[in-house]
Amino acid sequence: MDFDWPNIDTVFLDMDGTLLDLHYDSHFWMEYLPAVWARKNSATVEEGKARLRPIFEQHAGTLNWYCVDFWSNELGLDIMQYKTELSHKIAYRPNAEAFLTQCREHSDDVRLVTNAHRKVLTLKDSMVGINQYFHQTVCSHELHFPKEDTLFWQALNKQQSFDPQRTLFIDDNDSVLESAAVYGIKHLYSIAEPDSGRARTTQSRFPMLANFV
Repeated sequence: MDFDWPNIDTVFLDMDGTLLDLHYDSHFWMEYLPAVWARKNSATVEEGKARLRPIFEQHAGTLNWYCVDFWSNELGLDIMQYKTELSHKIAYRPNAEAFLTQCREHSDDVRLVTNAHRKVLTLKDSMVGINQYFHQTVCSHELHFPKEDTLFWQALNKQQSFDPQRTLFIDDNDSVLESAAVYGIKHLYSIAEPDSGRARTTQSRFPMLANFV
């Protein structure tokens, strides 16, 4: 993929499903955590999935959904303990590190912009060293809005200004990309295969990157 680098000053990159394989996260929430809940509550795994699914759906797209402290309180489980147990599954998507190096060569303002909680980012950095590639790392909790909300982009620009028309943003979540588009970010791309464990079932109106080469 050839990006319009002469007209790009700032690079925003999502983490999960964009740079890192979403399989770790989807397996954790869809399989691992329901099994943990089932053991703790003397239930079957299927009962655990049925119990947690509507709670997850209720908070999808909100800061609660991305907050490990919220889920620890809601479910009575130490979420970070179990995320750490599964941390061997944290991995880059194909060619992501080479692309990150390329971004640093083209821009002096490369930021990780993630909905992940800072505790989760710290865990993932300890496993794959992702922070080293960025001039700044931004977690949406610290700006008080998820990336799905246009107020997030306003807060981000106040934190450190950028020109939306000269900004590249890549994310696997189309709701987030739509929010960025409404705010005026020009160079927007989605991801064709965010999760190595399952195929993407929906298309995007944004150009989809199969990989970073």
